[in-house]
Amino acid sequence: MLRLLMPQTVTIAVDILAWGAFHSLTGLVAHRLDDRRLARDGWLLRQRAFEDGGRWYRRRLRIHRWKDRLPEAGALFPGGMSKRHLPTYDAEGLRVFARETRRAELAHWWAMLCGPLFVLWNPPLASALLITYGVLINLPFILIQRYNRFRINALIGRRRG
Repeated sequence: MLRLLMPQTVTIAVDILAWGAFHSLTGLVAHRLDDRRLARDGWLLRQRAFEDGGRWYRRRLRIHRWKDRLPEAGALFPGGMSKRHLPTYDAEGLRVFARETRRAELAHWWAMLCGPLFVLWNPPLASALLITYGVLINLPFILIQRYNRFRINALIGRRRG
């Protein structure tokens, strides 16, 4: 495979800038997604049996103990929404919150999937470390969005029934 050759300090700077650009770009693209496209869970976002309505995250990962310690950037772009707190407790507010968790989850999936691009200019070990970094940085946020959405969906279901 043909790899771009750069001095090590330049490569490190490019790596840092690339992760920043990937996160910014995927966040912006997700922010601009039409709300209708985020009205329901697609294949990637749908709940899996093991997740048990979000209970798996609570029991196995104890997510409720650490999720609020991570940064939240939902309001970074104009018109965006922080997911620190529910905007309202009515049905529409809950649906909006669930939609925004889908948006955030997709942004983190897309950012994580940018990791393999690092093989274009990094040696194998550095590429593996940068891909691992991408997974470790994005996966907790994906898990948090899934946990919150499944809890919100259960609440919406209880209010309907």
